[in-house]
Amino acid sequence: MIRLLKALVFLIVVGIVAIIGYAYLGDLTPNRVEVNQPVTLDAN
Repeated sequence: MIRLLKALVFLIVVGIVAIIGYAYLGDLTPNRVEVNQPVTLDAN
């Protein structure tokens, strides 16, 4: 029973480290696109 608990804790720790590593090293930057749109100003 203790062996199973140790394996479960180990898998949880490895999963957390993998998620943190992906968050820091994964390419999560958005694609940037320049948008030009004419604007009509009401000058009254």
